[in-house]
Amino acid sequence: MTEKKPRIWQADALRGLALLNMLVYHGMYDWVYVFGHPSGWYNIFALGCHVWQQYICWSFILLSGFSISMARRPWKNGLIVAGCAIVLTVVTAVAMPSELILFGVLHLNACAVLLTWLLHRGLEKVPAGVGLVGSAVLFLLTNQLPYGYLGFEGLHLVRLPAALYRANLFWLGLPDLTRFSSADYFPIFPWLFLFWVGYFAWRCFGRAARAHAGTAPAPLRPLCAVGSRTLLIYMLHQPVIFGALWVADALLRS
Repeated sequence: MTEKKPRIWQADALRGLALLNMLVYHGMYDWVYVFGHPSGWYNIFALGCHVWQQYICWSFILLSGFSISMARRPWKNGLIVAGCAIVLTVVTAVAMPSELILFGVLHLNACAVLLTWLLHRGLEKVPAGVGLVGSAVLFLLTNQLPYGYLGFEGLHLVRLPAALYRANLFWLGLPDLTRFSSADYFPIFPWLFLFWVGYFAWRCFGRAARAHAGTAPAPLRPLCAVGSRTLLIYMLHQPVIFGALWVADALLRS
């Protein structure tokens, strides 16, 4: 019988921290924008909330890329996540059409895992350091691709031809924003490059990470437990949060 390798608890702890931040962020979003309760500090258009949201997303994507090399059957993981992504799309279409998710972080994760698995022989030929730097540069360069530019955040280097977006290839990162919207939107590009930053980071530092694997310090074990069950918590968190906030809203209005 093959001995199970110890988990890298540091990755679980970072994943758990991002997950807890996500629960608070989504809870505030529902409270403010779905139930209509004003907030003095939560504003998704403010810089602070944007940085908070990006920290959560970057953490999940980077850690997913970092962890793929530890998976025994990455194709199976990718298919499971793909199934969950389809369920999420169907549920939001039926229950909350105003918050429809067509290609969110789960869709991206499924595609990134499956594409990396399919391309792993070629990716393994790329020197780890070159792949890490190259993926980071490509992510920064294509960060604004879905919005018609090459560049990062507010730094728009090149405006891309509108013709690229007419086919509405939103899953690829070329949406026609006049007729496409998704409450959660993470297309393959630029985000696959961030996933690959995590993948090549494992190639660079995985051996050192393995050397420090094992049992987490006692104070961090609850956080690691959360981080090791990311998909389950992600799938359940919105119904639970929405239900709790619905009760709170009803009590406040009664």
